[in-house]
Amino acid sequence: MSESEARQSAGTVSIVGGAILLLILGLAYFAGGYNAGRLSRFDGGRQGIGVWIIGLVVTIALAAAGAIFGSEYNVLARLDLPRIPVDEGSLATGAIIALAAIIVGTLLAAFSGGKLGERYHKKVDRVGDRDI
Repeated sequence: MSESEARQSAGTVSIVGGAILLLILGLAYFAGGYNAGRLSRFDGGRQGIGVWIIGLVVTIALAAAGAIFGSEYNVLARLDLPRIPVDEGSLATGAIIALAAIIVGTLLAAFSGGKLGERYHKKVDRVGDRDI
């Protein structure tokens, strides 16, 4: 693939890659929120947001550890991976948009998973109320 072909397909590759990343992260946070909502009994949405906050704190801690300890522990830098010949300025704009979409998308997925997990206890309570 030539440099001009790589530049032409870079936009498509980054959009598809970002959408797949958002889908995977959304499913993961939805599952985490669902489990938290299922275990919490009350206010599953709040528990889903708690899952999102814990994930955010762990991600920030890992990013800080990478910045503090430097490239000595950067495994990806040691690999000889191919690079797409696109300037970093256009990648930075796409990265900011992808980051915003990931933050909002995972928050909504965790919240809705928590709300859906909470429904289990509401069904159990309704069945229990009928027996009395």
